[in-house]
Amino acid sequence: MTEDDVLVGTAHVPEGVELRLVQHGDGFTILLEDNELMSTEASHSEEALATMTCARLGDREAVHMLVGGYGMGYTLRAALRALGDDASVVVAEIVPEIIEWALGPMRHITAGCLDDHRVMLVKEDLAMLIDAAREGYDAILLDVDNGPEGLTRRQNDLLYSKSGLERTMQALTPGGIAAIWSAWPDPAFTALLEDVGFEVSVVMVTSEPDGKGHQHVIWFARKCEKALATVARDADAGDRVLDLCRE
Repeated sequence: MTEDDVLVGTAHVPEGVELRLVQHGDGFTILLEDNELMSTEASHSEEALATMTCARLGDREAVHMLVGGYGMGYTLRAALRALGDDASVVVAEIVPEIIEWALGPMRHITAGCLDDHRVMLVKEDLAMLIDAAREGYDAILLDVDNGPEGLTRRQNDLLYSKSGLERTMQALTPGGIAAIWSAWPDPAFTALLEDVGFEVSVVMVTSEPDGKGHQHVIWFARKCEKALATVARDADAGDRVLDLCRE
């Protein structure tokens, strides 16, 4: 924080760390200690998480999407702009103060997106929603931490583990997409997604428009129907068939 920053509020992540909302002029930043988790001045890659996913879904109708978490709402608002009126978006956010900030000091940024008829806000753990779904979502957008290595909550690591990614695959419809945001590259995570059976593409996106700002990473992991069918058929034997999407 600088002398011009104003501390608006603090929040405790369940079983995790303390977050701080700081205002600087008309802008806001959410901090973990001195680490910037998100900022109103650098939201381009969070928006790209949604817009690039929707582009990859093509002309699907009545898209059912899961977004976790809410953050500052940039991913949600971008998804709503890209999706049709018949879409539905479930937003998982376990930190109550995040929503209080969205509806309070940041309401001009929120711009009513939580009141959109397509949106359902769920104050539940994202992993629980994934576990409860079986081919329920066309897209699952994961931005619950700074990447596969959890900073804010140790339990987030489970989402990015092999078993967590397998459950994410099971929660997707055939051909569905898991899109995962990260503040840094992770080649080992790319290999893990492929090992689970996803068809993976990795895209570098800047935090600000026009190629400015920090380089962030988005993994787009598509549920390959052929690989899924083979994995399900051979599950009892413990077999796993890799790279079937590329045959």
